[in-house]
Amino acid sequence: MASFSGTVQHNDLEGGFFELHTDDGKTYRLQGATGVSAGDKVVVHGTIETGGFGIQMSGPAINVDKVVSA
Repeated sequence: MASFSGTVQHNDLEGGFFELHTDDGKTYRLQGATGVSAGDKVVVHGTIETGGFGIQMSGPAINVDKVVSA
């Protein structure tokens, strides 16, 4: 399991979903994140989903195990 720190953003594409904009400039779709809001500064613990694409097509997804405030 890896850790990713950054800011949560809401993307309105395809009905809306949350993304993590990391401190190093990458963007990940948050798969399975609960209790987050746009603007939250967080550390996400999870694994990067390999293969396949979601309808959002916004970048790779993190399968979220845990989200903590940064």
